[in-house]
Amino acid sequence: MTNTDRGAVLVTGGAGYVGPPAVRALVESGRDVVVLDDFSTGHREHVRWGTLVEGDIADEALVSGTIRNHGITAILHFAAKALVGESVRDPDLYDRWNRGKTTTLAAVAAREGVRAIVFSSTCAVYGEPDVVPIDEDESKKPINPYGQSKVDCEAALFATGIPVAALRYFNAAGAEPEHGIGERHDPETHLIPLALRALRTGDPITILGTDYPTPDGTCVRDYIHVSDLAAAHVLALARLERGEGGGAWNLGTGTGSSVREILDAAGRVAGRPVPTVEGARRDGDPPVLVARPDRARRDLGWTCVHSDIERIVADAVAYERGLPA
Repeated sequence: MTNTDRGAVLVTGGAGYVGPPAVRALVESGRDVVVLDDFSTGHREHVRWGTLVEGDIADEALVSGTIRNHGITAILHFAAKALVGESVRDPDLYDRWNRGKTTTLAAVAAREGVRAIVFSSTCAVYGEPDVVPIDEDESKKPINPYGQSKVDCEAALFATGIPVAALRYFNAAGAEPEHGIGERHDPETHLIPLALRALRTGDPITILGTDYPTPDGTCVRDYIHVSDLAAAHVLALARLERGEGGGAWNLGTGTGSSVREILDAAGRVAGRPVPTVEGARRDGDPPVLVARPDRARRDLGWTCVHSDIERIVADAVAYERGLPA
């Protein structure tokens, strides 16, 4: 596909957390962008670039009309529910929202002649991996309904015959404080914003499990800055549009940090310790999830620029300081 063939890009869930930095990166690369979001979890103030269409990705008439009216040739698909604990409590919800709605979106995209899809997937598809760091050939055996729903979404998208890049994130983190973009989930379950809340309020954060088979007994994760994730989506889309083929790529740094290490980093940035208490493990949490990102580096030409833990935490702190009281 030549530059003159490139149409607009539809970004589903573009008012959420990772979607807005990707929209920004696309616009900065010269693309016309349409954001489709129902604001069930997204934020209107995050729609700072592109054209907004409000609605549900499972509304076939709306999606078809949007593709036709805006000359959409590619989709970045972020819209999903993404809370592990919630998925364990209500697996049917995750099947309906993630697999069900993605299957509908995929069918409409195929019918309307969309030529490329970049999908926001997750390392949760691997479950408890046999080998760490995890590469893309690791078997998919999710241990929670969220991970299973993403496996099913990937399958639905690949079944369309459209070139698809499934980007399997490890732990998205950080913020773009200069653009007012950061983590604002309800309920909040992610470690860094919970640590910052504990620092702000003085109410301790609960460490969910201290008896994992890891060096300090807490879960180890591979944290990646949202700006680096955004860059990967632009590169993946470019690959698909060059006709170089789709597939699955892990997005991570290749280095893990434990819960205690993240809390220590937050304390260093804030200048005081994060108040904590110890609690039981959360259902559905594997002990260690760390990426082997070699394939993304090779195939996409992608590298992490912003994902140093101190930078991630500092950007999250700056974002929170800029929020209204």
